[in-house]
Parts: sequence; C-alpha cells; structure tokens
Amino acid sequence: MLNLFINSMLIENMVFSFFFGMCSYIAVSKSVKTALGLGAAVTFVQVMTVPLNYLLNEYVLSPSPINGNTDLSFLSFILFIAVIAAFVQLVEMIVEKFAPSLYNQLGIFLPLIAVNCAIMGGSLFMQQMVGEGEIANVGDAVVYGLGSGIGWWLAIVMMAAIREKIEYSHVPAAMKGPGIAFIITGLMGIAFMIFSGIQL
Repeated sequence: MLNLFINSMLIENMVFSFFFGMCSYIAVSKSVKTALGLGAAVTFVQVMTVPLNYLLNEYVLSPSPINGNTDLSFLSFILFIAVIAAFVQLVEMIVEKFAPSLYNQLGIFLPLIAVNCAIMGGSLFMQQMVGEGEIANVGDAVVYGLGSGIGWWLAIVMMAAIREKIEYSHVPAAMKGPGIAFIITGLMGIAFMIFSGIQL
C-alpha cells in the first residue's frame, strides 16, 4: 500500500505527470491560503469518490451476479461524474457553512471541482489499475485516492508559494500571470521527473 501511495503522490502526480486539473491549479494558486483550502477540498473529494467508484466499477459496472452478469462499463463516465458531483456539492455546502471567507475566495472554482479532470482522472486511472491488478480492494482505492489528492494538494501549494514570492521579483510584462505560471509548472514537472526512477 505504501508503494501505491508514493506512486500516486509523487511518481504519477496528477499535475506534473499528466497535467490534469490545470484550470483550477493555475487560477487558484495565487495565494497559499486559498491553495490550501482548494487542495483540501480536492483531496477530500478524491478520497471519497475513488473508493465509491471502485465499488461501482466492481459490483455494478463489471459483470457480476448483482447486475445479472451484464457488462455495464459503458456507463462508467456517467456514474463516476454523478458520484463526483454529489460529493462536490457536499464539500461546497460544508465550506460555505464553516469557512465563508474561503468559500468567497475560491468563488467559481469550488463547484468546478466537479469537472476537475484530476478527480475524474483519479477514478479512471483506478479503473485501469483494477484491470492491471494494482488495485485489488477498497483499501487500495482509498490509498490511491488519498495519494493522488495529496499529490495535487502538494502541487498547488508549492505553486502558490512560488507565485507569492514572484510578486516581489521582476517578471517581464509579457510573461506575467499565466505565462510565468506555465513556465514554473513545466520546471516543477521536470523536477518531479526525478521520482520516476524510484522502483518500489
């Protein structure tokens, strides 16, 4: 399980290996406080939806006695998105109730977690890993969801910290904003490639 966690967090990081979830990653990474909040929300949604989608995949979508041995895998996108959207709605209500300032700072990007490709990617990669035998039970799915969520959280917080420091640096006018953010992301992706040599 430890190798699955480290693999999903560092080696196959959603942002730096697959460039998933870039819209909210670039837009919300201007402040560490906001990045921490969105990272926590994304991690929570990953931890909850990947195991639920694992159960759906194993007992509803795949041929099983529950569904009359019918292959319903063509419905995986629809069901996975429905589960993700339900949990995002839950997170949105919790954040609005208990952290209204964070809710206002995140703005439209909190409900947009539902269409964050890093979260959908987590469920689809889980489905692929089940087929390859890397994920064998709900516990593995929880570990994978936690690792991929923390990996995304780590990426956005590191980016926010760098962008806060860059505010005091001289950046050419043509590269301010998203331009320098993409360059930094590329360099961080190259730095994270060092983890790809780790054999667990």
